[in-house]
Amino acid sequence: MSETTPNGYIKRWWKEAVVYQVYPRSFYDSNGDGIGDLRGIIEKLDHIKGLGVDVIWLSPHFDSPNADNGYDIRDYRKVGPEFGTMQDFDNLLAAIKTRGMKLIIDLVVNHTSDEHQWFVESRSSRDDPKRDYYIWSDHKPNDWTSIFGGPAWTQGPDGDWYLHLFDPKQPDLNWDNREVREEVYDLMRFWLDKGIDGFRMDVIPFISKDKAFPNLPESLSAKPQYVYANGPKVHDYLHEMNREVLSHYNVMTVGEAFGVTLEDTPKLIDEHRQELDMIFQFAAVEVDRGPDGRWKPWSLPEFKAVFTRQDQALDHHCWPTFFLSNHDNPRIVSRFGDDTPQWREKSAMLLATLILTMKGTPFIYQGDEMGLTNRNFTDIDQFNDLWTKNAWKEEVASGRWTPEDFFANQNKVSRDHARMPLPWTAEGGFTTGKPWFALNPNHETINAESGRAIYDHYARLVALRHAEPALVYGDYADMAPDHPQVFAFNRALGETAFLIALNFSGQPAACDLPDTAPCVGNYMDASKDLRPWEARIYRTK
Repeated sequence: MSETTPNGYIKRWWKEAVVYQVYPRSFYDSNGDGIGDLRGIIEKLDHIKGLGVDVIWLSPHFDSPNADNGYDIRDYRKVGPEFGTMQDFDNLLAAIKTRGMKLIIDLVVNHTSDEHQWFVESRSSRDDPKRDYYIWSDHKPNDWTSIFGGPAWTQGPDGDWYLHLFDPKQPDLNWDNREVREEVYDLMRFWLDKGIDGFRMDVIPFISKDKAFPNLPESLSAKPQYVYANGPKVHDYLHEMNREVLSHYNVMTVGEAFGVTLEDTPKLIDEHRQELDMIFQFAAVEVDRGPDGRWKPWSLPEFKAVFTRQDQALDHHCWPTFFLSNHDNPRIVSRFGDDTPQWREKSAMLLATLILTMKGTPFIYQGDEMGLTNRNFTDIDQFNDLWTKNAWKEEVASGRWTPEDFFANQNKVSRDHARMPLPWTAEGGFTTGKPWFALNPNHETINAESGRAIYDHYARLVALRHAEPALVYGDYADMAPDHPQVFAFNRALGETAFLIALNFSGQPAACDLPDTAPCVGNYMDASKDLRPWEARIYRTK
């Protein structure tokens, strides 16, 4: 019989876990070739363990041509040679387990690489047995666009067109083909039988396609993900995946729910439906994006309203996640905090406090515990990201953006901010060779060694979350939804309650606070009002 909390949640290990995401290419290079690798992760595991986290999410480590940094997989059962060998993976998994942590890996099965053997065979002939593994048409059936820009249809060598919702080098699999689904379930079992503890599922709502291929509504032409998500059979396929594979293992699943509305979220994660455990909802990290994807100013009440809406939309049979950063988003201190020298450390601690006291399984991205910031890009050749380079070709070449506007926007939103190699020391410390991608030039002052106070604050918060079920399962209530500076919220479970008060500004802020001393904060001394970027946690009962 499953244990239930006083407010009706079924207890699960993955609800109580704290997850740390590793982007292997940029984590640590053990052999001097300039690329982070699996042995490098092993060497730095105690850094992760020291935070007290429970689960490591390993971004793609598979064999790939790297058109999209590993999200174009050539062989699902082979480790990319730049990352090491399968023995290195087995050693990493064992080292993680020895330290009492768990490992989840990326499952990227909406599409493969165009160099995957399935696609090589599929495009070789209309009569090839693998032809139906992908989605082909003898004409261009609609105006769908790629998420990365440009058309979503590319012509193959025989004149037929194949669908790719991302890059042309990432053809979409045909999930309506039972053989494709069996191939996916088989490769999932391959990794689960090794002992991994679950999957983060890349763009999983995209797997089912509307084969009528309607054109994009004009209102969604800039956000086609809302058309591609939740196809006609996505729930059938996820339920089948759960029944055939996941239900046979004690694992966690989290889906990247790009394009899924809040209203549709329960259909994916309601425990009674037996599909996914959790999804990543994107409303919080889209608060600073306009309809065209450009950066826009945001307000704190607007930001807070996201979490109230989510809490109201999900009942006790649905479990949320909480994240503010990952490999697809800029650095949180530059985005939601203040990356100036005066307030970078305080605002990094404030954001850590939010992440680790909010409702939902928290995800920390590598480097956030160091207080890493965005960099200032000034030339297109400084970027690595395919998305950015495609946008440059489309937007600047067409005259829709000036180069100055383009760089101003990318310095706010580029995925490359999060993908730069980690600075372990003032000298860089990532590699003894030439890094695959330049480190942030500010690594002399912002690095793992200089960020120790931020790291220790994360560790304190993780320990507090583990010790207090109210910070995991407790009900959420925003106590000052309209306050322009302060995010103050309650977490309450049974006879225990906490008030978390966060000043999201560089100015002092007044709000109603308890007379007692906070149990955790990012200032050493007491003050009546909240100081700039101050975070306090009070136990109120």
